Amino acid sequence: MQGRGNTRTQQIGKARFGASLVPALVILVAVAWWWSRPAQHESISISERAAQIAERPAERLSDRLIPQTDLPPQGTRSLFDHLLAENGGLPYPFEELVALIQSYDPNGGKASFIQIPDGRSLLKGQADFAKPRILYAADFLLPNRAGQLGVAPRGQLFLGFVENAAEIEVISYNEFAGRFEFQLVKDYRADAVPKIVYAQRGICLTCHQGAAPIFPQRPWNETNGQPEIAQRIEQARGNAQPYHGAPIHNPLAAPERFDELTDVANFIPVTQELWLDGCGLEGLDCRRQMLKAALSFLWQPGDFLPDGELAQALRAQQRMYWPETGIGVPESDIANRDPLADQRGFAGWLRGLFHDEPKRPGARSNEDLDAFESLPKLPPELNPQTPRGDRRTLSAEDLDGAYGMAQQFTPADLALLETAAGYDWAAVEQAVDALPPAFFEAAPFSRVRSMNALLQLLGQPPQEYCCDTTEHLSPPIVGGLPPLDLAADSPLQPYAEYCFACHRGNPAARLNFMAGKTEAEVLAQIKDTPSIRDVLDWDRYLGTAKAGTLMPPLDSPQRAALEAAQAEGEPALEEMRKVVPSMFDF
Repeated sequence: MQGRGNTRTQQIGKARFGASLVPALVILVAVAWWWSRPAQHESISISERAAQIAERPAERLSDRLIPQTDLPPQGTRSLFDHLLAENGGLPYPFEELVALIQSYDPNGGKASFIQIPDGRSLLKGQADFAKPRILYAADFLLPNRAGQLGVAPRGQLFLGFVENAAEIEVISYNEFAGRFEFQLVKDYRADAVPKIVYAQRGICLTCHQGAAPIFPQRPWNETNGQPEIAQRIEQARGNAQPYHGAPIHNPLAAPERFDELTDVANFIPVTQELWLDGCGLEGLDCRRQMLKAALSFLWQPGDFLPDGELAQALRAQQRMYWPETGIGVPESDIANRDPLADQRGFAGWLRGLFHDEPKRPGARSNEDLDAFESLPKLPPELNPQTPRGDRRTLSAEDLDGAYGMAQQFTPADLALLETAAGYDWAAVEQAVDALPPAFFEAAPFSRVRSMNALLQLLGQPPQEYCCDTTEHLSPPIVGGLPPLDLAADSPLQPYAEYCFACHRGNPAARLNFMAGKTEAEVLAQIKDTPSIRDVLDWDRYLGTAKAGTLMPPLDSPQRAALEAAQAEGEPALEEMRKVVPSMFDF
């Protein structure tokens, strides 16, 4: 009896324990669900942040002389624009664009690529593991050839391509404006007409707070430098073949080098502030001394004495003009983020149970801010829009202006100056002393202008430079050319399909002969370009020595589409030729 009573008591106890366990489990699951749900973070909208940036007063000299306008200052353009104009327009697809830029590398080096499938850009909702965002950075310097200074793309040209958004974000230096330009290549796909436009700068500066590229801190968990990210990309794509020329698997050295290049880029705007604000409006002698110290450091960095005569003379000048609050070096590094952290461990398992929602697409364009704002907010410490402040503040005792200027000259520049001076460096210093005061009037620092001014005083002719004029460039635009609303029977329809990609919005003015705000305007420009008729005369020139002059270009997607249309019996060529008068039309 006693044994049966104990058994009964145990059964009742287990039942009671089981009954009490159910609500406990419910509470535990509810708590776990609450703990595992994606956090919502209060954040000012990107539009509001951009408006705040636009409303900042131009308090310093550099603010007035290097304005943060959407379009570049009159008479200046980005390096990206100049390179495309020099080569007749925008190549497609993306690997061809990168190949064009890399063709300038005198050493034939490999392109520097990074893949980020789950990042923090405005187009983050469009990138994924199957089609990651691709970052490219130019990492080479051109030599100076006879009579010509080479460009210096290292740390001055960056691309970010998201295939699903059909958009390339471009950050490219403008030598004569002293600033980086923010541009977009929109509708960058085979079946569209790409447009190269200048971005709304205030939007860009919400994240790019130093007006230059940004990049995460090590260990760069968002990038394919991490094996787990690379493996996920390979699984999503079904192979390990390069994606648009970018390798799927990268060593950590790849994001490390990219980080170094963004650091180089970020000190260029700081150097401009040191040159302008550090010496003020009246500090002509200050800027002269800064240039002299920069060239001395360039010549023999190991022998440059931070407490030597040149350095002390520069400090003395800087003390006369330096802003009381100092000059800040913006923080260009954003905090490292592990996009796979939420998928690991017990918390990841719970989130998988309760949050099996499809990924929201977000913005398809850098201007689609409402769609971007609809995405879940990042924690403030991981959000690149959160004000980061300055990495450090420079005082009049710092020599970073001279160091930053020295960095903008190339080894080929140094060799050219040495040769021009007969290998007597004192002659270079004397040339700096002989530069007229007008050279040091407050204006953005330019490596090209400085080289030519010094070479002339050393008895050499000024050197040509690829990018010192904009006369051959089409006018820059913000937000793209207005779309043309063409009627179905418009004579411009075949031009829109086969020609606009190269000749509407081309940075080269000579090739931009289909620009215009209205159909009548575009039609008039086409009629005023009689050479169009000749380059569309396939019947006459196919198979002859002039076949290479026919348009669209032989290796272009538009040529393939037009050939296919011709094979189907469509009279596109004939219709286009009818628009352009011939010499026999009376």
